[in-house]
This record gives sequence, C-alpha cells and structure tokens, in this order.
Amino acid sequence: MGPQTDLKAAAVGAAVLLRERLGLGRARTRPRPEREPQPNRLIALLERYLPNRAGATATLLILLGSAGFGVVEGGHVDELTQALSDARNAVANSAGFRITSIVINGRKQLTQDEVLASSGVNGRSSLLFLDAAGVRDKLKANAWIGEATVLKLYPGQLQIDIVERSAFALWQQDGKLSVISDDGAVLQQYLSHRFLSLPLVVGKGAETRARDFLALLARYPQVRAATKAVVLVGERRWNLRLKDGLDIRLPEHDVGNALTELSKLDKENHLFSRDIVAVDMRLPDRVTVQLSDDAAKARDDSFKKPKKKAGDA
Repeated sequence: MGPQTDLKAAAVGAAVLLRERLGLGRARTRPRPEREPQPNRLIALLERYLPNRAGATATLLILLGSAGFGVVEGGHVDELTQALSDARNAVANSAGFRITSIVINGRKQLTQDEVLASSGVNGRSSLLFLDAAGVRDKLKANAWIGEATVLKLYPGQLQIDIVERSAFALWQQDGKLSVISDDGAVLQQYLSHRFLSLPLVVGKGAETRARDFLALLARYPQVRAATKAVVLVGERRWNLRLKDGLDIRLPEHDVGNALTELSKLDKENHLFSRDIVAVDMRLPDRVTVQLSDDAAKARDDSFKKPKKKAGDA
C-alpha cells in the first residue's frame, strides 16, 4: 500500500471518531429494564412514615405481651415478682447492703420471730431496697401491734419500734372465745392460761361496747366482784351473770341507777345469797325476783297448809 492509501484510511478513522464524539453515530441499543411491580399503598405509607426498625420493635412488644399474658393467666405473677425482687436484693447484698442486725423494741406479748414474720423481712432482704413504709403497714396488719416505726440505719442495721395492744377481755360469740383489746380488736382466737383471769363479755357487738360498760361496773365493786360475765342482749342492753348462776337483767337506760339499787339490795337484804335464779330490773318502778324451783315449791307448800280453826287446841 502506498502513502495515499494510508492517508485515506486515517481520514476515515478520524471521521468515525468525530461522529461518535459528537453523538451523531447510531445509538447502541441497550436492553430495557423490566418494570418493578408497584407496592401496596398502605405498605408504601408505612415504609415512608414509620421510623427505622419499627417492625422489629413491634414484634418484640408482641412477644413481651404474649409472655406477660401467659404469666398472668398461669397465676405466676407473684412468683415472677418475688424472683425479680430476690435478684435485685442479691445485687444490693453483694454491694454491701445486707441486713446484718435487726433491733426490735417494745414487744411484750409477741416474740421476735412473730414480729419478723409480720414484717416480711427475711434473709434475702437488703437494706437498700427495703420499703420501710411497706414494712410498717405489714406490722400494723398484726392485731397485736397498734403502732410501728421502721428505721433503716445504713449500711446494714434495721430498727423496729412497736407499741403493742393490751389484752382487755375475753369475748364469746357463737360459742367461740377470743382475746380482745379495749377497742374491740380481736387479738387472737385461742386461749392460754395467762388470759383466763380477764373479764368475759358475751354477745354480738359486745366486743366494741364492753370497755364503757365495764368501766361503769367497776364503780360498784360489790357487784363487780360477784359477776362472772356480762351479756349484751339484742345489741341494746346488758345482763349480768353472777358466779353462782344468778341472772341480773338490767334496763336499757339508767343502768347506773339500776346498779346502785342492785348494790343496795345486796348490802341490806343479801340478795345475791338468796335462793333465786333471776332478778329483773328492766321496769323503772319495780324489781322482780324469780325464785328457784325448790324455793318456789316451798313457798307454794306454805300457802297450802290448812289453817287452824278457832278454839282448837
């Protein structure tokens, strides 16, 4: 090939490059991409407005809700609460807040173990997470404890001060005996020998009204010494049951005047030692005495004796 041929080929190549550079050549065919299916509008809105990882969060909440529902339905709430509390207390105890000493002041009837059982404090409790107000409420739920104070002395001492109620009387209701305080609170429903000397009150409502009546009865020591039990009748008035079985039926009103009259009759006429079974003082203008069967028979026989005729030897 000669020089002319080379120049011609070079000119053709330059023309082709110029056309491609100016975009005048045939466009290369490219494959058209397939159209993606349009998403659902609701899904598109959710993807647009919901924050990232909202789906994972919702799934986690659903799982937690299902677990909680299972715990509640299965009756394991208390067990779970106790387990969480024990775990928390274990961490606090390992950090140096273990309860190492407990001081209890003011107990007389209750033992130390009974006070601790009422307080809910145990070997797993930590001073850091101990709810002093809750312990106080638990202590006051015990009928023997009238007041309570709980002090947390860091790092490991707990002080409990209590004021106990005093045993005031024995209360009999429906054949059951209970020890009660002067405000009517039932302290315990079993008896021990130390309470046998307490006064006995009987009847519905007698536990709350006994304090005032026994205070009135104490003003008449002669009557009080002879009384075995006081009985509230119909939640309205009182009867006295004396030690020898004599029943004294007191009026609903003016009880003090009736007791004064009763004391006077015994001093002057030895009423309590007579052969009688009941004294009715419910009427204000009279006192009715019911004789025993033997006394009534002897009285009837005395009226049946024939009278002697005049002139008989």
